[in-house]
Amino acid sequence: MIIILFRLLLIIAILFIIYTVYKFIINPRRKLDHARNKQEFYFHDTIENTKQNFLITYKGLIFEGEKYLGTTEESFEVVNINISAHHPEKLKGLERHDLYFLEEQVLMRYPYAEIEWKYPINRLNIRPIDE
Repeated sequence: MIIILFRLLLIIAILFIIYTVYKFIINPRRKLDHARNKQEFYFHDTIENTKQNFLITYKGLIFEGEKYLGTTEESFEVVNINISAHHPEKLKGLERHDLYFLEEQVLMRYPYAEIEWKYPINRLNIRPIDE
């Protein structure tokens, strides 16, 4: 009887370890940190939750976007997004086309949104001047 109980506890422990490893592997925050370390692009967001901010990593930098719900002609959508850098002192080397890429990625997910960059990125003239 004790051997059967011991085997059952061993099986439960193995299943718990497998479950823990699985949750670790699929953790989006771990994926975000991994992409930041490799200086790759990664967009972490829960589109269904308009109150939760999204995180973007690009070229080793982390950006956070605050979503604001509003109305369009048809429905309620995310209509305003404020994006800030987690570590503005590390923005050296970030170019205008990088910001265009980030805006494009955000607009693919939130087509009705108007994007506003927070300081110091807003100091860079992001929009091209029409001549």
